[in-house]
Amino acid sequence: MAGRWIEQWDPEDETFWQTKGERIARRNLLFSVLSEHIGFSIWSLWSVMVLFMGPEYGVDPAGKFFLIATATVVGAVIRVPYTFAVARFGGRNWTIFSALLLLLPTGAAYVVMEPGTSYGTFLAVAALTGVGGGNFASSMTNINAFFPLRKKGWALGLNAGGGNIGVPVIQLVSLLIIGTAGAAHPRLVLGIYVPFIVVAAVCAALWMDNLAPVKNDTGAAKDAAKAPHTWIMAFLYIGTFGSFIGYSFAFGLVLQTQFGRTPLQAASLTFIGPLLGSLIRPVGGALADRFGGARITLWNFAGMAAATGVVVAASVQESLGVFLVGFISLFVLSGLGNGSTYKMIPGIFQNKALAMGMTGEAAAAYGRRLSGASMGLIGAVGALGGLAINLAFRQSFQTAGTGTGAFVGFLAFYAVCLVVTWAVYLRRPVVVPARTAATETESEPAYARV
Repeated sequence: MAGRWIEQWDPEDETFWQTKGERIARRNLLFSVLSEHIGFSIWSLWSVMVLFMGPEYGVDPAGKFFLIATATVVGAVIRVPYTFAVARFGGRNWTIFSALLLLLPTGAAYVVMEPGTSYGTFLAVAALTGVGGGNFASSMTNINAFFPLRKKGWALGLNAGGGNIGVPVIQLVSLLIIGTAGAAHPRLVLGIYVPFIVVAAVCAALWMDNLAPVKNDTGAAKDAAKAPHTWIMAFLYIGTFGSFIGYSFAFGLVLQTQFGRTPLQAASLTFIGPLLGSLIRPVGGALADRFGGARITLWNFAGMAAATGVVVAASVQESLGVFLVGFISLFVLSGLGNGSTYKMIPGIFQNKALAMGMTGEAAAAYGRRLSGASMGLIGAVGALGGLAINLAFRQSFQTAGTGTGAFVGFLAFYAVCLVVTWAVYLRRPVVVPARTAATETESEPAYARV
């Protein structure tokens, strides 16, 4: 392992980046995506396992929503230690370990997935799948260190989007199993994933690197936790990623419960939204690189509010077709917003450095230091949005037998996110940095590209 450590890394140096940095960064990005992809699949495992749980399992819809919520909350909380694991153990080393750790929840689910298993056992196994959610935080922190600021929107969007695709992929695998073998064979899904987990770990061992300059900085963690923008961005990330993961986990169950779809009918639709939301995430990052993350995020929340209005109307009218149009639009917009919000994070902290009088590499290093430390917190809080969505659905179905009330609440939340984005990042600058050739053009100040 010692031979896989890179002692010097300066992606902001154009010569270094062009001669060897970009090639190494792209290679690490590729295998980071692979591992994170499998992690997302395992994290979302119970979004498909509940489709296999017929009446013989003795679990009602509210209980199924709570199984999904349990996986969500563990995956959110575990993101914090996973963020700091990269600097402590190395990005390559931690990717190997975290990939192999996915064998634990997969194997446990294989053992217990049968009628007669107690609900408490199902809850415990669902909680284990949360380790897959942690992979996102360590992967994003690792890739953030590999790329220069001007490439972060694209790189982080591609890394996260490739990971997010793990959600629709496991849903497609489940559709294949239900359509061919029937809903009585959930273990086939689990058996398929075991070799892929091993492959991801082996690829990380062979082709990824550790960055020696990346160190855990308790001061950076404290500074990030004290920074108001960390928590503002966490709030906005609840609206984007929280929506994506919450809707991804709940989509099939909503179709079964509210529209009476069979497991096969639900599975044939469930994957579409997460797939499109995952594919478009890099586009959100690229648009943010070009036009500014805050601008893209603002319009994105406006679109999410409009799409939620369509879903509310369709829910009241019990129109499955209109419901699908609105709900899938929500997936697309949440994916776009995931890319744009994550692009904002390093820009915010680098602009803060410029306002403090730093220039050049010093400002870039400060931005990497604070953004890397904040990403774990932002990712963890954002993922808790998925918990809130599933609990909201659970309560709405328990009290009214429909998800309409939950969607009304989501619409109000997106409106608040829109106002916050405008008030904090567009109504006035985040900071007003000194003009430098390295950070501004005549037509656009640096803060406008946050």
